[in-house]
Amino acid sequence: MHIPKIFRPEDTDGKDNPSSITMPLLPLRDIVVFPHMVSPLFVGRAKSINAISEAMNSESKFILLSTQSDAGKETPKESEINRIGTVAKVLQMLRLPDGTVKTVVEGKHRARIVDFKPNESFFEVNLEIIEEPAINFSEKEAFFRNINNLLKDYAELNKNFSKDTLKNISAIIDPVKMLYTVAGHFSFKTSENQSLLETGPISERLTRLIELIKQEIIILETDKLIKSRIKEQMEKSQKNYYLNEQMRAIKKEMGSDEAEADELAEIEKRISDTKMSKEANTKAEQELKKLKMMTPMSAEATVVRNYIDWLLSLPWSKKSKVAKDIEKAQKILDEDHYGLEKPKERILEYLAVQALVKKLRGPILCLVGPPGVGKTSLAKSVARATGRKFVRLSLGGVRDEAEIRGHRRTYIGAMPGKIIQSLKKVSVNNPVFCLDEIDKMSMDFRGDPSAALLEVLDPEQNYAFNDHYLDVEYDLSDIMFITTANTLPDIPLPLQDRMEIIRLPGYTEVEKYHIARDFLVPKQIEQNGLKKTKVNFSKNSIYAIIRGYTREAGVRSLEREIASVCRKVAKDLLKKKQKQKGKSKAITISSKSVEKYLGPGRKNFGLVEKDNQIGIVTGLAWTQFGGELLSVETVTMPGKGKFTVSGKLGDVMKESANAAISYVRSRSEQFNLDQLFHEKLDIHIHVPEGATPKDGPSAGIAMCTTIVSALTRLPIDRNVAMTGEITLRGRVLPIGGLKEKLLAAHRGGIKKVLIPKDNERDISDIPASVAKQLEIIPVGHMDEVIHHAIVETKDKPLFSHSYKFENGKLDDSDIAIADV
Repeated sequence: MHIPKIFRPEDTDGKDNPSSITMPLLPLRDIVVFPHMVSPLFVGRAKSINAISEAMNSESKFILLSTQSDAGKETPKESEINRIGTVAKVLQMLRLPDGTVKTVVEGKHRARIVDFKPNESFFEVNLEIIEEPAINFSEKEAFFRNINNLLKDYAELNKNFSKDTLKNISAIIDPVKMLYTVAGHFSFKTSENQSLLETGPISERLTRLIELIKQEIIILETDKLIKSRIKEQMEKSQKNYYLNEQMRAIKKEMGSDEAEADELAEIEKRISDTKMSKEANTKAEQELKKLKMMTPMSAEATVVRNYIDWLLSLPWSKKSKVAKDIEKAQKILDEDHYGLEKPKERILEYLAVQALVKKLRGPILCLVGPPGVGKTSLAKSVARATGRKFVRLSLGGVRDEAEIRGHRRTYIGAMPGKIIQSLKKVSVNNPVFCLDEIDKMSMDFRGDPSAALLEVLDPEQNYAFNDHYLDVEYDLSDIMFITTANTLPDIPLPLQDRMEIIRLPGYTEVEKYHIARDFLVPKQIEQNGLKKTKVNFSKNSIYAIIRGYTREAGVRSLEREIASVCRKVAKDLLKKKQKQKGKSKAITISSKSVEKYLGPGRKNFGLVEKDNQIGIVTGLAWTQFGGELLSVETVTMPGKGKFTVSGKLGDVMKESANAAISYVRSRSEQFNLDQLFHEKLDIHIHVPEGATPKDGPSAGIAMCTTIVSALTRLPIDRNVAMTGEITLRGRVLPIGGLKEKLLAAHRGGIKKVLIPKDNERDISDIPASVAKQLEIIPVGHMDEVIHHAIVETKDKPLFSHSYKFENGKLDDSDIAIADV
């Protein structure tokens, strides 16, 4: 076993060997300096510059060079510096204007770091010189011959490896010098160079060097082979081109080049016959002229021919005849959809104006509503009512601007955008174009498709729409665009500004019943093979499905449940026919039959409380599936004034609760409450269905009412529901989703509903059948809400001050008192 010799001061000659085993250390990045190797280094780190200066100022000028294990570290730790390095002599040091230092070093010996000495200015180490053992003559000669032969092979493949370098290396007789001189001429990886420095015996290091040189030779041979293949392919393509030209010339002489000429003549005729815009016609003629000068087999000729085909296949002036019969259009719209009066009215208005005006730009409508309310099917119905063709483009998940505008022709496989592709498919320039799920678009590094739609959906710009592929203006102004979305906030504001927003709030129970009876039930009876059998759904059975098995604004789930009942009826009918071998009787589906086929009801809809209770009020909530009844509960307990809200409430709803408690505290004297109740009682407000997130300000008056009830110990009228935002002064502010909330109140058996006074204008949107059965009371102040909601008793009046209520409204003279 070889034991490294500790380098001692008496072993030095004072010139080429270090004079001490303690010396400064210079950590290197991405470079390994070998013994017998002169290398320039650029030093920029403060510690490294100090180490170089220390070595330069010493008598021996020696420094240890060792590579970092992680080149990215600016300040390496002691553990991140390789233990084996090279003792080098600093030959030259030059300070540059930018503060860095250029130095030239000459590697002398391999050395191993014993330990690090404490030093803040630079790395200083104790080291031991690693002695190089002798190698026998025959082994040395074998290594030398192998290396020299490999270097000759390498020099033939790499012209940068000169003959003089080969000559100089072959003259070396020291194996260590041979090893590191050869390694210095190759660009091995830093880790490979470090292994050549760290490996023990010289024979192992020489063996590793031979392996690395062989790898370099293999890489060069592979590179040469790849280049030769590429050259052969290029020569082959040039040869094919020359032969094709010769064949073309021969065919021309023989008069057999007529097929290509006929094709070009046909394209030219199509250009003259197609009524394109002036710009497009000029562009097509230019591209045809370019095509005539190309060889038909070239790739560029295929690109040009495809471009001309796209120009000629578009419906530049082709239009379908638009129906102007309003009565017929009304009939078609009513046949296809029940309700949806506003969008139907807007379509009929457009038809009426178009009948009076010759040129009318197509309207751009945006139908916004929950899933399943019939937005896309309404767009189809509009196409049928107006006599136009229908084309639909789904924008859900589209993230690339090129999907709308197309790719430029410089790209391989470029195509026009979906707008132009859809028009080619439909073959007319005035269809009903449905842009479905416009709120589901997103954006990434490829662009923002919603920004590209700004031009498409702007009547002032879309007459000159520019597709990147076509690169000519195309008129989209005759197209009737109808976009659909589930939520409006997800559509960018500039895009909203270009569209006419029509909201489809969802169907009432009555509307769902009519849709099921007139559309869904006949459709599913036919699809499930029950047309010849008399299958009838009773009114109660349809309502049972709507209330017990669906919870949605649209009718998709309702259709699925009706289809499920029809399938089960079909199965039972088939079994009976096979047993009885005769005709089956008519079947009537009742509410009991629904439970038999679909199982127990899976959905619960809100119902009115059974009794008047203290601290429990019925609020009204809006969801994307429609309106809901929302109970709000409050309890008080002896405590220290802790106020708690629960039920997975959002920040806005929590703030409403704080506003309600502040209002009650400010009115404690009027409500006959102890003015220090907030210090003696803990109050807890809870909104049931704790797993469902809830937010919004419209539960403010409900929370205030339930707090007053809990503190005064007076019950709340169970037949009253309410919605409205509360201010600190007790004002009731308007809310949204009134139609859905009132429908939920009607469905739950509520008789009286308190709404904000400013929402009176929205009552006209409520179906007459619903409005007649509800007592809708607009309120402007919280005292009016409490007057209608809380049940007072003679022995326990609510208000200490006698307010005047005329027809249930707070008298104007008392509003000032109420606001104090």
